[in-house]
Amino acid sequence: MSRQNLLPCIKTACLRPTNITAVAAAAAVGDGGKWNTQLRDLSKQGQYSQALILYRQMLRSGAAAPNAFTFPFILKSSSALSLTPTGTQLHCHVIKFGCHLEPFVQTALITMYCRFSSLENAHKVFDEIPHSTRSTVCYNALISGFIQKSRFSDGMLLLREMRAREVPVNAVTILGLVPGCTAPEHLDLGISLHCLTSKYNLITDLAVANCILSMYVHCGSISSAKKLFHEIPHKNLITWNAIISGYSQHGLGTEVLDLYQDMQSANICPDEVTLVGVLSSCANLGAQRIGREVEEIINRRGFGLNPYLKNSLISMYARCGGLARARAIFDAMPDKNLISWTAIIGGYGMHGHGDIAVELFDRMITARIRPDKAVFVCVLTACSHAGLTQKGLDYFHSMKSVYDLDPGSEHYSCVVDLLGRAGRLAEACRLIDSMPMGPDGPVWGALLGACKIHKNVDLAEFAFAKVVEIEPKNIGYYVLLSNIYTETGDSEGVLKIRVMMRERGLKKDPGYSYVECKGKTHLFIAGDRNHSQTKEIYSKLEDLVKGCREKEYGEIPSNNVSVHSERLAIAFALLNGNDSERDILVIKNLRICGDCHVFVKSVSKLVNRRFVVRDATRFHHFSGGSCSCNDYW
Repeated sequence: MSRQNLLPCIKTACLRPTNITAVAAAAAVGDGGKWNTQLRDLSKQGQYSQALILYRQMLRSGAAAPNAFTFPFILKSSSALSLTPTGTQLHCHVIKFGCHLEPFVQTALITMYCRFSSLENAHKVFDEIPHSTRSTVCYNALISGFIQKSRFSDGMLLLREMRAREVPVNAVTILGLVPGCTAPEHLDLGISLHCLTSKYNLITDLAVANCILSMYVHCGSISSAKKLFHEIPHKNLITWNAIISGYSQHGLGTEVLDLYQDMQSANICPDEVTLVGVLSSCANLGAQRIGREVEEIINRRGFGLNPYLKNSLISMYARCGGLARARAIFDAMPDKNLISWTAIIGGYGMHGHGDIAVELFDRMITARIRPDKAVFVCVLTACSHAGLTQKGLDYFHSMKSVYDLDPGSEHYSCVVDLLGRAGRLAEACRLIDSMPMGPDGPVWGALLGACKIHKNVDLAEFAFAKVVEIEPKNIGYYVLLSNIYTETGDSEGVLKIRVMMRERGLKKDPGYSYVECKGKTHLFIAGDRNHSQTKEIYSKLEDLVKGCREKEYGEIPSNNVSVHSERLAIAFALLNGNDSERDILVIKNLRICGDCHVFVKSVSKLVNRRFVVRDATRFHHFSGGSCSCNDYW
């Protein structure tokens, strides 16, 4: 905005200055200092309205004229309150009192217009500054404004101009630019800025290092984030939170818990952000012991009212088998938001309690909480696992008709699974054909899984051909079709899949399971013989198999299935557990096979113990020779 355009504003400004006499102007330097001190204090304390009132009083007093020390504070107050007309009037005053060439005032004007989303006016103020007097501070103000309004290319052009005119680049410049590189497509530019900070030795500034670390995390470049993290000599809480949150968001749960332990060893006290990341990792890993320790820290530190932590606790306990504790936390929450309802509904759905999940969803609607797409995934999954076919279909159709939500491919995947489990394979195929978007891997995978349940080989081969076109490296689909061939006695089909996997360089992920015992987590892989109690574990396993056969509780095969990881974990837990009233929780990375499912059912009856197995898709609660999934998973 040019000076000629701004001068007419003076006549209409509601902050119209009183005429300043020559004598008053001469005294302005002395008297103005007192006013400026008060304006500075009010601005620093965030009392912006009071600062504007004081400025008006200053004008009316006639005792002192505003100067270059006055305007930065009063312009900041105007922008903080988003008072655009007042900001424009103040710009008039800047020109009226001859302060428009002062660098700090110019910077304050640029910042104010950026806060008002008036980047054109901010740029005009910047353009009126002679090239010879454009300071780093002015460049930084406009760069920050461009980045905040997603005009990343304009911000980078200003950086190029700074370097061409040899204007010093400082830490504030980098802190303004790096947040614009948080999308994966801008990673190369982010790497360039990292190189620039190293060239100017700005990476030693911890704020800059933390900002670049967060950029790598947001772009998904975890290896670069890890490298930078280890290069930072003196890490603060922000540093630890950035790497912990990044690892947590990318499913690196084990690394998160290792970092959390290192953080505690470094005497860095965790805050709410830290604990949310740790709880998320505990949920993924089934690390309930550490989750309980985190809950104790939450209560001890007074974080108990934080809704993000409460929701994380609900999710953690539900996914670690502690559904009763998750429900207790949920019920105790005075204000439940959509995320709270989603966490508890999803928890009950994972455990196969579809009827309770449906009841909670309906209670949520009664409480006038509007559902989103995420909670519909949870309730549809719950209906699928519990065999509530019609209820699930009703929810699916209500998404568009009642809540104006367009179902995504994840919702279609749930409904294909819902129909497939119920044996309505033809309807599932028609639903796929009717999808407004192209079916993705999970949709065809759901149909393939349904074919396994109902042993429909022809449809399974069709679904497999579709899914490997989309996800050719997903080993799970190859294993699923191989299992279908095995169950239908098609040895040629099994061989065909093995050849296909070998030709494509695919190997089946090793199955592993882990169980907590006496405060420690014990990991087992299929056929594991590295545990210190290997001899006792295998002896116990033989006793269990022998006992089940003698009681004729089920057909227990005597092949390599007998040393699958979940069986070893259960044998170990029975050897070392003293509390017969407590459930034995086993976390498994793959879907439990049919033979192991029979084994755990039989053992639960033989030893009169409850077992909870969390596999790749759901929870199985074994008790008295039966499973909560009703052999339907």
